[in-house]
Amino acid sequence: MQRNNKKKICIVTSSLGKGGAEKSSALLSVMLSDAGYNVHIVCILNIITYPFKGEILNLGAFKEKNNSSFGKLKSIKKFYNYLKTERFDIIIDSRSRPTILKQYFINKIIYKSQNVYYMVRSYKLENYLPKNKYFAKNLYKSANKIITVSKAIQHKIEAEYGFKNVKTIYNPVDIEASETILGEEITYNNKFVLFYGRLVDNVKNITLLIESYSLSKLPENNIKLIILGDGPDLQKLKTLTKNIDLEEKVHFLPYTSNPIKYVKKAIFTLLTSHYEGFPRVLLESLSVKTPVIAVDCKSGPSEIIINKHNGILVENYNAQALSKAMNDFVFNETLYNNCKKNAKKSVEKFSVDNISKQWEKLIETD
Repeated sequence: MQRNNKKKICIVTSSLGKGGAEKSSALLSVMLSDAGYNVHIVCILNIITYPFKGEILNLGAFKEKNNSSFGKLKSIKKFYNYLKTERFDIIIDSRSRPTILKQYFINKIIYKSQNVYYMVRSYKLENYLPKNKYFAKNLYKSANKIITVSKAIQHKIEAEYGFKNVKTIYNPVDIEASETILGEEITYNNKFVLFYGRLVDNVKNITLLIESYSLSKLPENNIKLIILGDGPDLQKLKTLTKNIDLEEKVHFLPYTSNPIKYVKKAIFTLLTSHYEGFPRVLLESLSVKTPVIAVDCKSGPSEIIINKHNGILVENYNAQALSKAMNDFVFNETLYNNCKKNAKKSVEKFSVDNISKQWEKLIETD
């Protein structure tokens, strides 16, 4: 529904490329634009690969022209003047905010007198809120809303900080868009299971994934494990597979902006993280009818997976349980087919249409 009197909304994001949080910010810009809002995006880094809608201020490109201290100050001034000139009705700050002094300056100077929603996209709260409760309350006491992407994150913030202005709006999945790009074929001909994401082991715990795969019956049945993505731990993980004689079974493929073509062909996808927010990989996988196996980390998987209905949820850090789940999905056809049958329908509540309505309701009652 288009509006004649459109509210102006500014989404502030670290970038519009590579990560799941960044993809959610890009999708949010599309949802709000399609709902009739006048959307602007402030992008801190010059990384823009995801589709978005709205006017963009690319501070990253501006900073790259002059990355000196003086250049950075000019970038901050440009940001400040942009917000002052455009006079937004609502600012949605979607960045991680781990640095107290920097965020104090932004909240008290840049955002002074602005109506701000602060996103928290990870269960690791220190990426977004100071551990010190005094500083946290001082920084965010004037926040209009703190928006979390899972109920688990909301409950943790309320319990640890006592904030009352916290609301959960889940990350959406664009089911229609996922379906439209499935025409792209992959040349990979082996049967495989899939992990995809940034290769950061102290977050994604891909070591556990490889160990569990090695304990399962998948390697001996020539079912490969594809690890799709880039990151600082690529070489470490390759060395691990070599050390346990799985070089021929575990295949590393580079980041692609269209992982869905692999997701659709996979027997199932896997998530083994230490912690999450509301993982897009599970939503995207289920949206194209590919079942999932995930550890019950904080947070997200237990709010997406109905155990043995659309996937399997296993105890975290339990390699034996994870390897058993892999075996069950490969050799128990009844279980697998049931989860595959229910996969797409199980994420319809997270559709763009449904999540967009929740954002509209929040914005219009502000």
